Amino acid sequence: MILFQFGGQDIFSSLISFILLIVFFMFYPRLMIGQIMYKLDRTVTRLEGMSEKSKKFLIKEMGVKQTKELKESVDRFYEFFSISPVSLDTVGIIKKLDHMVREQKDRFDYFVNQTLPKASSDKKANIEMGFAGGISLYFVAKVVRHYVETVKKTKNFQIAMLIQMQLPMIEKIAESLEVGTKSLAKGEPIGDSLGPLVAADLIGKNKVTEIEEDIVMAKVSYDKRNIFVIKSKGPGGRLGYPGLAVKKIAAKNKITRFITVDAAAKMEGEKTGSVAEGTGVAMGGIGVEKSYIEDVAIANNIPIDSIIVKMSQEEAIMPMPKNVKNALPKVRESIKRSVARTKPGDNLLLVGVGNTSGVGDSGAWVEKVSKWVDAHHKKKQAEKEKNKSWFSFGKSSPKNEEN
Repeated sequence: MILFQFGGQDIFSSLISFILLIVFFMFYPRLMIGQIMYKLDRTVTRLEGMSEKSKKFLIKEMGVKQTKELKESVDRFYEFFSISPVSLDTVGIIKKLDHMVREQKDRFDYFVNQTLPKASSDKKANIEMGFAGGISLYFVAKVVRHYVETVKKTKNFQIAMLIQMQLPMIEKIAESLEVGTKSLAKGEPIGDSLGPLVAADLIGKNKVTEIEEDIVMAKVSYDKRNIFVIKSKGPGGRLGYPGLAVKKIAAKNKITRFITVDAAAKMEGEKTGSVAEGTGVAMGGIGVEKSYIEDVAIANNIPIDSIIVKMSQEEAIMPMPKNVKNALPKVRESIKRSVARTKPGDNLLLVGVGNTSGVGDSGAWVEKVSKWVDAHHKKKQAEKEKNKSWFSFGKSSPKNEEN
């Protein structure tokens, strides 16, 4: 009866099956971890290659003589890091974070000014943003390499499994960082440029003034109201300090409502470019500038309207998708509804939140960005069709297969 359960009445066949079963249980985990490690090695090598390509691209985009000293300087800067301040005592944490952010910006400014002393301010801003993306990509590759080497050293199967499960998301983020690094260095509009684009659209032909470092402001008449519109100074890739700009404007003018417009991460299943309205400060980052705006709103009892255009995290740092650009008319309608909640003669303040890469400080830039996005979209669609036809080359069409 026992022999029958192992595959019949042939005792030798049953014994061999039993031995193979034991061998399988002994070596299968090793075989599986070997396959996982092979994939992890390939992935981390690919990530490191992407990081190296981005570094070479940035050096080339800088447009200066490529010397050994320049390469060593860039290699050193790629290892740049910022240490977060102590947050055990939350009192004063915003000032600490503000100090850290400004020091980080100063270091980027210093590096770019040393390597590109004669470049324009917009060119320098674009290269700075490019390095921010390149360093992020390098850090992703470095972290994955750390865990791969840890698995090799400790033979920890659980860590290998955890990293393997995260690989699709890691690769997606890395790919977007590689594309985003190039777009930022070139000064092209990205998904996160939506907020500044809305501000530029509202500014139109009105005069702008720089009221805070890398932040410009224009006073716009809108439906018998005054709107103080602020955005990062363009078209170079900048973020600026909008929180401090809001504090300055609110101190000199009686503001009755804040409106913040920003790109926001969509959930899976939501459409890119869809618009939503809410309350609160629509602003990402570590929260310093957001905190300044909230402090002003609380101190003066100012309501805050929030308008967001949804996109994935990857789309936010990649060239602006056509659906995001096409959301501009819907955002205009949202602003109109927000303004309608105020009285004629009121002063409002609108913040176009985000990286102003590729977006200047007037309404004329809206058409320029629109044409660029359409051309880029058309180019990408042509590349997809080309790849699709290449993969289907030599294959029979469904119609031919039926015949």
